[in-house]
Amino acid sequence: MKLKTNLFGQTYAFRDVKEVLAKANEEKSGDMLAGIAASGNVERVAAKVVLADMTLKDLRENPVVSYEEDDITRADQDAVSDTVYQQIKGYTVGEFREFLLRESPEKLQAIRPGLTAEMVAGVTKLMSNMDLVYAARKLPVEATCNTTIGRPGTLSSRLQPNHATDNPAGIIASVMEGISYGVGDAVIGLNPAVDTIDSVASILREFDTFTQKWQIPTQNCVLAHVTTQMKVLEKNLAPMDLMFQSLAGSETASRAFGIDVALMDEAYAIMREKKNSTGENFMYFETGQGSELSSDGHHGADQLVMEARCYAFAKRYHPFLVNTVVGFIGPEYLYDGRQMIRAGLEDHFMGKLTGIPMGCDVCYTNHMRADQNDLENLAMMLAMADCNYIMGIPGGDDVMLMYQTTSYHDVASLRRLTGKKPIAEFAQRMQELEILDEAGNLTAKAGDPSLFFAGNETLSGGMAV
Repeated sequence: MKLKTNLFGQTYAFRDVKEVLAKANEEKSGDMLAGIAASGNVERVAAKVVLADMTLKDLRENPVVSYEEDDITRADQDAVSDTVYQQIKGYTVGEFREFLLRESPEKLQAIRPGLTAEMVAGVTKLMSNMDLVYAARKLPVEATCNTTIGRPGTLSSRLQPNHATDNPAGIIASVMEGISYGVGDAVIGLNPAVDTIDSVASILREFDTFTQKWQIPTQNCVLAHVTTQMKVLEKNLAPMDLMFQSLAGSETASRAFGIDVALMDEAYAIMREKKNSTGENFMYFETGQGSELSSDGHHGADQLVMEARCYAFAKRYHPFLVNTVVGFIGPEYLYDGRQMIRAGLEDHFMGKLTGIPMGCDVCYTNHMRADQNDLENLAMMLAMADCNYIMGIPGGDDVMLMYQTTSYHDVASLRRLTGKKPIAEFAQRMQELEILDEAGNLTAKAGDPSLFFAGNETLSGGMAV
């Protein structure tokens, strides 16, 4: 395995595969702060040259965290189909890139079982933004909870009705408004301000009552810690369609989140037994470049490789939803709009190549050098890449998490631009409620939550309507 190359009369030598991967990465502020990034564009190109000549076998045999010390490495390596791996292990990373851009969707999907996270990350580093969009379109992933996400011609959305105090009336008011814009076919999913068993159970019951009453075909989820959700299930306190957890790409970083592979295996088994949903996919995961660096769990590897390892972890549980919260961690890891856009396209492609139903929270924190135009640019490119779903939040401004993301209006605009619709059953119900027309566009009645008011009803918590 060759670890050096000569460019412009200068020799660039690298210590090991991990260093090649790190220095071949596109510029990211997190890698720079960790001291593992290329010193400049020429060294970055030199690392890409070396990476392009490595084989997929080289990458499998040199994981960035060893098999012996990391449960995610073990989960990833043990899941590889040896039959498929033997067919592709001799490809160089450069040849693998050409394969992904040249071959049919069927051939691309057939090689997924032979891949590890390092292979997925390695080829991503050689691809342009257009490559990432083009190849991702050839990698559809469908999954079924109560409904099926990822079918051709759909663009789904998570209705995120977060509230600063978890007030039930405020939450349900946001749910009504979001549904009135045709948002929420992927999931009605709330980030709780308070992570307690009683609060989580109460919100899940509210969601279930609303969707049952109005016959909204979707899924519910409260994005509490997995252990809280497990206790809700064990005590049979509320119906739960999806179980959530944030994931990291190493055992060390996972422990900072309060999880490991064994715990997630247990959570998956409990959810499979007690879930309220009907389909075979009932887990929801969120990730984001930089989390391993922030928890000192990156093992000297770059944030893109660690993100790819999150997707290998997620794949173990056959999820219904996975999304990268791409700009949420802040400028310490993705400095500006350019880095945010690149990371979003990388993450979406890597998730699809791994074989998970991938979405994106197209977002940024208020102290990043990013703005609404950067957000919209990434959202449009992801829609072109057949991203499974994005977020829908009032005004694109989350009042609890305090960050900027996509709004109800953005979801509608992207569907209009691409000709895509919500999940079929959801779209049909929106037509019955006269929120969407037959073409999937918003009607004159859209955006008016009063369509859910009947007589002298009150919202939960006693708020008069």
